[in-house]
Formats: sequence, structure tokens, C-alpha cells
Amino acid sequence: MSELNHDPTEYIRGIQQILISDKKRIGFLFGAGSSLAKKEGNLKALTVPAITKMTNDIVANVGETKKIYQTALEEIKEELGGVNFNIETILSNLEQKSTFIGGGILNSLKKEDFDSLILEIKKNVREMVSVHKVDKDNIVTKEIVNELVHTDFANWIAQAERKYPIEIFTTNYDFLFELGLENKEVPYYDGFCGSLRPFFNPESVEDLHFLPKQTKLWKIHGSLGWHFDKDTEKILRVNPDDDDILIYPSSLKYKDSKKQPYEGLLDRLSSFLKQEDTILITCGYSWGDEHINSRLISALKTNTNSHVIGLIYDKYDPIKLDSKVAKIGFENTKISIYASRKSVIGGKLGDWALKSEPSKDDTINLNLFFDEDGYTNLDEELKSEKKGDEIWSGKGEFILPDFGKLSLFLNSMISDNEIKKIGKDVKK
Repeated sequence: MSELNHDPTEYIRGIQQILISDKKRIGFLFGAGSSLAKKEGNLKALTVPAITKMTNDIVANVGETKKIYQTALEEIKEELGGVNFNIETILSNLEQKSTFIGGGILNSLKKEDFDSLILEIKKNVREMVSVHKVDKDNIVTKEIVNELVHTDFANWIAQAERKYPIEIFTTNYDFLFELGLENKEVPYYDGFCGSLRPFFNPESVEDLHFLPKQTKLWKIHGSLGWHFDKDTEKILRVNPDDDDILIYPSSLKYKDSKKQPYEGLLDRLSSFLKQEDTILITCGYSWGDEHINSRLISALKTNTNSHVIGLIYDKYDPIKLDSKVAKIGFENTKISIYASRKSVIGGKLGDWALKSEPSKDDTINLNLFFDEDGYTNLDEELKSEKKGDEIWSGKGEFILPDFGKLSLFLNSMISDNEIKKIGKDVKK
């Protein structure tokens, strides 16, 4: 498959027109990467640890609880290999062994030891995503919430005039989106009704016209504070504790995703995409969850003109021809993959490259979404003829896969009144 170039300015103009069109329904799917985002220079930003740090910290914490846990985890790390040793593979390994061990001993653990170790790891996961808390009884101050990237994103939602509400789908358990939306006083609906003991209302999730003006926040892997109440057999939203129901990162998440309320939320994702003129933008999502991918791909196969734009942060692990996410773009032309240096658009892989050198005025707008490479020296053969000459390649880094940069880009259109200006041009 031959490579070509994709001009980011052409596709950005398309995204801008999508964002201001009243005919378009706009949704976002956010993964763990969005909870890592912070503003440059903000050392006190609320962020959930990346998978490597989370794994190392949890393994250390759990190992200090019981010596047999430390020994078992050391053995499992050797079994899996250091590269493959993370929270998801650890939990998957422990759950499988707990299922099949019976009355035996494995990794120096009995079945009850495996079960207690699993609970201890899950408890640590919950604690690490509870970044909204200062201590047991208090949440972070308004000053800290003001500096959240999620607050910037909520600011765009609050100011952008739209016929259809923004729908946010996220796999994250944390309260960062809630903090941002509430800080900007954006009314939103998350599937729960009531005030004393808010309950999950599956019928409202199925109804695409329910609360038609409110932003939607769908937490498709669950959230802190979600509980199953045995008396009423309902999902309630209460104070977070060890009984929270979540889809944890393990092989069992595919089985758990078929349960309520998760299946209803995934149905909402499918139904959203099946509507005409719908755009779903993913950010911080690595396309590693097959139960979500299958829903997206299946929905796009219906008779719809909807499209998915996958913003992929691959700065440290660039996508290649044989990358899983690239293959998704090759096989589904309704899915465009916008990575840092490359993109898959219309089923074709290409480098990001400008067709023409921008002027100084153009560069100001360009810097909002593209970090252009500097000039490069000519090759040795040409340098011998024109010594000291440099060339312009047009290549660079597409920066919107960074949630912080995406939020800045969205807000720049509002602050510069770009939405209304583009809207007038569209109507002419």
C-alpha cells in the first residue's frame, strides 16, 4: 500500500464546519488518555496516573499489605514478562487462576488469597482515580478545578450555540468531566434521575430525544459511586466506596459489558452513531477495547452517513502500516485515524504534510492544530551545488490528539468568533 500526504489544513476546515453545522450531531468518546491531560506548566493539575505508573504504584502498595501478595506478583511478572505486566494483564491473570484453581495452590496463593488480592488491587484502582478528593470528606477547590483541561472543554460546550446537544461517552471512572461541567454550570444528564437516591433510568438512555437541550455524559465503564441496590434491584448513585460497580481493566470486562447498565450505555453509543449526520470524535482512546470497537464498526455499517474521527496520541509509539488502529482505518472508510505524524483517511495511510508554505498570518492559526517541522538542510549532493541552502518539507506533528490541545483549539474558535464567521460563509 503506497503512502501519500494528507494536508492537515484541508481536514481542519472540514472539522470546523462540522462543529458549527446545526445539521450535525457531535459526540466525543474519551479514553484514559483524556484523564492524563494537563495545561503546560500546571504542576498541581488533577490527573489520573498513566497505566505504567498506576501499575508500579499499585503493585508496591499491595505488596506492602501482605508478603504473599508481593511474592505472587513477582512470579506473575516473570510469567507475563515485564513488557506485558500491567493492571489489565495482572487482573486477568488473577481472575483466571481464581476460577480454575479449585482447592490447590498457585503462586503460593489459595483461591481465597487470589480473591482477596483481586479486591485489594481494585480498591487501589478506585483510590487512584479518585483525584477529585482532597481527603475523605472534601473535594478539591474551585481554583484547582478552574485549571482543568476538562473545564476548558466544558467552557466550549457552554458557549457554542448548537441545535443538538453534545454527547460525551467516556470509559473513565473519575469525576473530571463532572468537575469541569459543573464549574462552567453546564446542565448535563448522565442517566440518573432523582435527588435523595438517584437511580439509573435505562428508558431515558434509550430515548434519543430525552432532555433534548442538555449535554449528555455517558460513562460506559461505570463510575465512582455507582452501586447495585439489592432491595430495589436498581443501580443507585451514592457516595463512592469499595462496593462501586465498575468494569475493571481485565479480560472479564467483555463479559461485564453485556450486563446492565453497561449494555444500555453501549446501545446508546450505537444508536447515536446510527443517526444521520453524526460525527463522533475520539480522544485519549487507544481503540484497545473490542467490545466498544465492535459497536462502532457495526453501527457504521448501517445505512448512515455518520463518521468517526479517531484522534490518536502515538507520539511515543507511532502508528505503522500493520498497527491495529491503522488496520481499523483501512477496513472502514467511515473511520478516519488522525495520529501525530500520520493519518488514515479514506482507507489510505499518509503523512501529515502541508501542500504550500504558510504565511506568518496563516502560521498563527496553523499552530492551533499543527506543529510544523523546521527547515531541513539539503542532501549532500545538492549542498555541493548550493551550499547552505535549506528546504521546507511541509511535514510536522498534528497536535489535536492531545486533549489539552484539542480543548484549546475548540475554545479558540469561540474567542475569535470563528464559529459565527464560518457559519455565515456556509449559509451564503
